[in-house]
Amino acid sequence: MTETADRRQSHRRGVTVTTVACLTGVAAGLVTSALASSATDTTGAVVVVGAFLLNLGVVRVLGVDVDDFSAKDHLYTAFMTFSLWFVTWGILLTSNVSL
Repeated sequence: MTETADRRQSHRRGVTVTTVACLTGVAAGLVTSALASSATDTTGAVVVVGAFLLNLGVVRVLGVDVDDFSAKDHLYTAFMTFSLWFVTWGILLTSNVSL
């Protein structure tokens, strides 16, 4: 019974961390699109770094112990956030959408 509870808790943790990383990446892409004047504007870098930091805070509020994160966990969340930010902003740039 304990094994099942541990597996469920581990699964919930993974889903929570992945969901938050992806959603903050999309939000960062939208914010960058609204604030940046062009694709070469450095505002995007500031926004995506802010999204990395926001990830940790949101995940902490949702009950995940961030102190137990390994380097692999931090790299994973950073990669997911960056990827979704890049894709979202790229789509908005190529479709000439202005927010």
